[in-house]
Amino acid sequence: MPTPHITEFALPNLRSTPNAIAAGPDGNLWFAESFAGKVGRITPSGTVTEFPVPTHGAALRDIARGPDGNLWFTEGAGKIGRITPAGSITEYPIAGPSDLHQITAGPDGNIWFTDTEMNRIGRITTAGTVLPFYDISGSVPVGITTGPDRNVWFTDLQGKVGRITPAGAVTEFTVGTSGPDGISAGPDGNLWFANGNNNTVARITPSGTVTEVPVPTAGQNYGIAAGPDGNVWFTELSAGKVGRVDLR
Repeated sequence: MPTPHITEFALPNLRSTPNAIAAGPDGNLWFAESFAGKVGRITPSGTVTEFPVPTHGAALRDIARGPDGNLWFTEGAGKIGRITPAGSITEYPIAGPSDLHQITAGPDGNIWFTDTEMNRIGRITTAGTVLPFYDISGSVPVGITTGPDRNVWFTDLQGKVGRITPAGAVTEFTVGTSGPDGISAGPDGNLWFANGNNNTVARITPSGTVTEVPVPTAGQNYGIAAGPDGNVWFTELSAGKVGRVDLR
């Protein structure tokens, strides 16, 4: 792999607090802005458009491309949101106490998400029906993605990366760093995750080998995604920037 190179793009509002990012069906990148309460869209060349979320103080956490051609996102206060490529937003409430964090399209055609407060992983259909949760007792699941092995992978705030099958069987790998956040299947056949605690983005192979890449700006890296350009993109929570790890 060539030596990674990172390019950063400033957003219109420095305090927008971009949390997470995902490749959309339109060839652009889409990201969640927690402080601003908006969903943002950025082209590969860096042009940004923002869409406000109806719920005031929604505290957006993560966003992912769904199997239905839309983008799906989590709201910390107990809602799952859907936005079309044209910018139309629908929200679905999750019953009971929860602290929803990250979200992904699962291998079973449903949308999967993490509930950090309740130590569980949830699923919702593209029609908006919430399915039974998987209990992940002893872990604090945050990031989540579908891996190249057709299982679901998640980050655990206790310094681990976990794998869960569609049937709910869990395996965890210690990654040697504390507080891993967003995770995404990369264009290189591995999993990539953001680690704001030590200011790196990292790669983990399906067998569990970890490699870390330092980020130039101290920005509390959070969300991460494979872009349509064959590179890995990530958000810098406190720096108000979007970063790119060049793999090509």
